[in-house]
Amino acid sequence: MGRVAALRFAAEGARVAAVDRADCTETVDAVTSAGGDALAVSCDVTDPASVEAAVAATVDRFGRLDVLYNNAGVSLADDDGAVTTPESTWDTTMDVNVKGVWLGCRYGIPAMLDSGGGSIINVASFVAHLGAATPQLAYTTSKGAVLAMTREIAVIHAREGIRANALCPGPVLTPLLAKYMADDAARQRRLVHIPMGRFGEAEEMVNGALFLASDESSFMTGQSLIIDGGITAAYTTPD
Repeated sequence: MGRVAALRFAAEGARVAAVDRADCTETVDAVTSAGGDALAVSCDVTDPASVEAAVAATVDRFGRLDVLYNNAGVSLADDDGAVTTPESTWDTTMDVNVKGVWLGCRYGIPAMLDSGGGSIINVASFVAHLGAATPQLAYTTSKGAVLAMTREIAVIHAREGIRANALCPGPVLTPLLAKYMADDAARQRRLVHIPMGRFGEAEEMVNGALFLASDESSFMTGQSLIIDGGITAAYTTPD
């Protein structure tokens, strides 16, 4: 979703800093070959100095920060229920999914204030709104924390020209979800809960992020935009 977002935002005219632990050169090359402007930044979102440096590099290159898309996240294979989830899995999940979002805001908000305001999009999940049938307590808890954090940031900075909203994707066949789809039976167990009968596409989620970043959502802050194929609206699903 991060790569798709970089390409789509650039296509809409944004100058993009692609930030990841991994090498983003391929993403940046794709943006520039399409006529866009992008910067690759190496960053560990759990490390304050690394996040601060990433924001500084972005502002140094582009002169300002208008949109902050906090998309980094993990869902670990041994994340389970309250009794069985390893403490290390809990800690890693909270570090990336919650602390990482906070650090992005911690260092991104001052840059946005210097730019006259902006839009923060924190990626949560549809599971922040309902319990997951397949136990993943650390992940679900972390995404609920992102919603709470987003609401408070939105209220604190509403009169400073900064909006903050959460994007809550449903199941999207990214590498994060694909590891749970080892066979067709596992795939069907998840599909049966989606009223639309299919998984989402990364592009569909990024369209939501683009809306939240744009002036089309100028009176929207502190909200949760759920794009989930109808999962959270359904009590039962059609046969």
